[in-house]
Amino acid sequence: MPGWETFDAFLRDAKAAAPDERQSLVEDLLAEREQFPWVENNRATFIYADANAEQVALNLDTIKSDPPFAPMERLDGTSLFFITYPFERDDLLDYLLAVDDPMTPLAQENPADLPQRVRQYWKLDPRNPAGMNTANMEVSVLRMPYARPFPDWTQMHGVTGGQTVEHRIDSASMSVAGRKVWVHTPPGYTDTDMDYPLLILQDGQWAIGPLQVPSMADALVKHGHMEPAIIAMVQSGNQQDRLRDYVVGNSYQNFLFDELLPFLQDEYRINPDRLGVGGASAGAVAAADVALNHPDAFEALVMISPPLGKGPASERLAEVRRQFAEADDLPGRVFHSVGRYETISRFLRPNLELADALKMRSDIAYKFVEVGSGHGLVTFRSILPEALVWAFPGEAQS
Repeated sequence: MPGWETFDAFLRDAKAAAPDERQSLVEDLLAEREQFPWVENNRATFIYADANAEQVALNLDTIKSDPPFAPMERLDGTSLFFITYPFERDDLLDYLLAVDDPMTPLAQENPADLPQRVRQYWKLDPRNPAGMNTANMEVSVLRMPYARPFPDWTQMHGVTGGQTVEHRIDSASMSVAGRKVWVHTPPGYTDTDMDYPLLILQDGQWAIGPLQVPSMADALVKHGHMEPAIIAMVQSGNQQDRLRDYVVGNSYQNFLFDELLPFLQDEYRINPDRLGVGGASAGAVAAADVALNHPDAFEALVMISPPLGKGPASERLAEVRRQFAEADDLPGRVFHSVGRYETISRFLRPNLELADALKMRSDIAYKFVEVGSGHGLVTFRSILPEALVWAFPGEAQS
């Protein structure tokens, strides 16, 4: 085996070799290094090996083109496509490989045809075991050297699991019936008669699914990073319903405070003085709205990537920002984050401005984190452990 220390070293050898010898070197590389991307300092090299492919591109949201692709180069005379791309050293990003995609702009694509294009041409990186499975698609995950850990929390060994129960609740406030609520109780809940803190999270189908909140909380509790707490994860509707429920009007906050909370207090042993509320994206706006209108009721607020700027319902979002500026009282512990690569006018800039204002307050324990990621479930899962720990810190945090 040649034992290449860098991808550039392999590339030099391959390009110097006779054309009929290059494929053998490619096979040596793939045998020697089974997993990619190959990360070196602030660069990552992606490869795809398929003799039948005609063109391959790195599909990455942070690429500012339409489509957001960076074409990969084919090593002459071989099946190997490759690209070396620069990143920040704390980047954590999801990506796909576009194999024989037509490369036409997504803006010109008929929305009805886009799902078929994605299924046909956009593929997981077969040499990267790190990924995430969502309801809509699977993605591969690039983790640069200083990025936050991105483990599979469901595969943690030696962690005693709590219990998760699915409920259904009707809401007169939102005019919905059978809304799912998953409630996770910590290990040992059934063995005591003590009351527990409660954290209410929006978008429960994400929390119970790809965000892995129950397994994440169990691991954090086991190692003393998070206080044992009950976590209620509330199902949301489709994207249109989420905007209506979470951002526009007061129906959702009325549901949460007047209907959901009494239901949970009847069903579970909850300490009424230890309540937290949180969410991601529009769900973070809903959480903020509830906490701003009932600051004395909540000990903790978690806001992950709230859309606070230009875009749908921008006037309502401006009102939320004004409420923060004018609030006499806020929950005692506030966790807040945004992704470096999120849309500047809708996410990044207004969240940085809000962070500057909240950092000035001495009456709250406030933590703000700028994550090296974009807007999506990979970002949310990477930052959630810190959010849970900040909301209800365990003994190891004291």
